[in-house]
Amino acid sequence: MIEDKVYIYPIYITVDLAEEYPYFVEIPDVEGYTQGKDLAEAITMARDYIGFAVIDKLEQNEPLPLPDQIAYQQKNTQIKTLVDINFKKYKAQRDNKVVKKTLTIPNYLNELGIERGINFSLTLTEALKEKLGV
Repeated sequence: MIEDKVYIYPIYITVDLAEEYPYFVEIPDVEGYTQGKDLAEAITMARDYIGFAVIDKLEQNEPLPLPDQIAYQQKNTQIKTLVDINFKKYKAQRDNKVVKKTLTIPNYLNELGIERGINFSLTLTEALKEKLGV
């Protein structure tokens, strides 16, 4: 089971503005690399890489690679920063499996929705995302 806990992983970014994706990211604790068009995208991509790699390891019953466990020699040209991730929330946000829900709404809303061609499932999904801030 994945804990509801935030982990902080160090990442190392090298910038080469001559490249199409100038922000190259090394992630030693998960033996990974990624890149981005700008610093924000590079950090987002690093978080996504860490999340995907660790969830995959956990699903294969491999141990969780803990942050800052790999010895890494930072180069003078690199930016070191930290990326936070909650693996339980990361996995839940990417679980797009559809589940059937039975609910009750007032008849007049049902009739109006049908008249206007409302997709009730989509409307509920959008409302839940807004309400939950995801």
